[in-house]
Amino acid sequence: MHHLLTVLASSPAPSPSLRPGITEDQVTPGLLGFLLTAFIVVLTALLIVDMVRRIRRVRYRAQVEEERMAAAEAADIAHDDAANGNAGRTDT
Repeated sequence: MHHLLTVLASSPAPSPSLRPGITEDQVTPGLLGFLLTAFIVVLTALLIVDMVRRIRRVRYRAQVEEERMAAAEAADIAHDDAANGNAGRTDT
């Protein structure tokens, strides 16, 4: 096993070359491949920005709703205290 690993590690890798009859232009993505890749990257970035905006909007709406519910609860407690004649009293 050790001998096999030594042979594989020490043997030089052949230099890459193209098959006869194939040019480098035929195996590269070219301008169309670049444009499609750039389009996908830009589209992904725009989708991420839109998603972040929507998440912020949902969080903000939830925060506003919590504040509204807390204010309504505080107003309801104050109304109940005033109705019971406990306005301004603190329990000590």
